[in-house]
Amino acid sequence: MCRALGIRGTLRRPLGQTAVMESTRPRRLRAGDTVAVLSPSWGGPHVFPAVFDAGLAVLREDFGLHVREYPTTRWSPARLRADPQARARDLQAAFADPAVAAVFASIGGDDAARLLPHLDLPAMAAHPKLLLGYSDTAALLVPLHLHGLVTFNGPAVMAGFAQLRRFPTAAAHVRALLFEPRDTFEYVPAAQWVDRYHEWNDDGDATRVGPLRDHDGWHWLQGRGVRSGALFGGCIEVLEFLKGSPWWPAREFWRDRVVFLETSEDCPTVEQVRYWLFNYGVQGVFEQASVVLFGRARGYTDEQKAALDTMIVETVAEFGATDLTVVTNMDFGHTDPQWILPLGARAEVDAERRTFRLVEPAVS
Repeated sequence: MCRALGIRGTLRRPLGQTAVMESTRPRRLRAGDTVAVLSPSWGGPHVFPAVFDAGLAVLREDFGLHVREYPTTRWSPARLRADPQARARDLQAAFADPAVAAVFASIGGDDAARLLPHLDLPAMAAHPKLLLGYSDTAALLVPLHLHGLVTFNGPAVMAGFAQLRRFPTAAAHVRALLFEPRDTFEYVPAAQWVDRYHEWNDDGDATRVGPLRDHDGWHWLQGRGVRSGALFGGCIEVLEFLKGSPWWPAREFWRDRVVFLETSEDCPTVEQVRYWLFNYGVQGVFEQASVVLFGRARGYTDEQKAALDTMIVETVAEFGATDLTVVTNMDFGHTDPQWILPLGARAEVDAERRTFRLVEPAVS
C-alpha cells in the first residue's frame, strides 16, 4: 500500500507466548546518528528520485541524521519484487550493524510480507533498532513487535518526511516521539491536513501537497471513562496479509490492547472493511481490547466516512462490545501530517476528557 506505499529464520516462540512478552524499547535518536533507509516493498526511490531525495534532505538537514542507503534501496520496482531475499539481506544487515541506530522505510507498497521467511526475526530483535514506516511496512512492524521490539507506525521517507516542512508542528512531533521522549505524550489533532500530494511526475518542487483541509475533529463514537493498554495495529489491508500466518498474534495477545487501524489510498469499500472487522470479532479482539482507534480515511467522501463510522459501531456491537471505546477520524495513516504510533508502548484514552496520550516513553 501507499506507492505514491538472506538469513533464513523461523518463528522460535510459540504464538501463545506473544501475549506476555515484554517489549524492548530501542534507544532514542540523536543528531549525528546513522539511519538506514531501505525499500522493503516498492521501488519508489527509483521511480521518483526527486521525492526520495527531498525526504533524505529533511532527515539530514532538519534532524541532523546521517543516511545510509543499501544495495536494494534504489532498485527498480520490478527488480525489487523479483528478489525478496535481497531485500531481506539488506534489512538483516541494517539490524546487525552496530553503527545503525534506526531503519526507515522509503515508502510502502504491497510486498513486504514476502521478506518474512528470509528474516531471522529473533536475531533482529536482539539488536534493537528503531524501525519506522507505515502502510505495507506494517508487515514488518508487526512480526518484529511480536518478537519483543517496540516498532513505530509513522511517516516514510517519500510519503511523510519529504512533505514534513509543509506542516509547522510535524517536526516537533517527530522529535517528541523519537528524539526527546517524555514520560507522557498527548496526541493532538493537526489544525489542517491533506490526503494527496502534487503529481510526482511533474517537474518542480517535489514536496508539494494538495489543498489543505480544516480538521473536523476526532469522532468519539462510543465508550466511557479511561481505558489503557499497549498499542497495536497498522494498515488494515496489510494486516490481512498476516492473518493465519506464523506472524499473527494469538488470541490472548489482544487483551487490553489499544488497537489502531486505518485504510490505505486504495479506498476499500465500507462493506469490505466490515468483512475485515468481522474477522477481528471472530478472533475475540473486540471482547478483549480496551480501545479501537481508526485513522482518517483517505479518499473517502464525508458521506462514506459517516457510513464507515456507523458500520464500525454496528459491527463491534454484533460481538457484544457496546462499551468498547471507539474513536475514528484520527491523525494517523495515509493522510498528512501523520502521528507516530509505537507498537507496544502503553497508551491511555479518556472518553470523558476526549484525550489520547502515551503514558510511557517509546524509546530509551
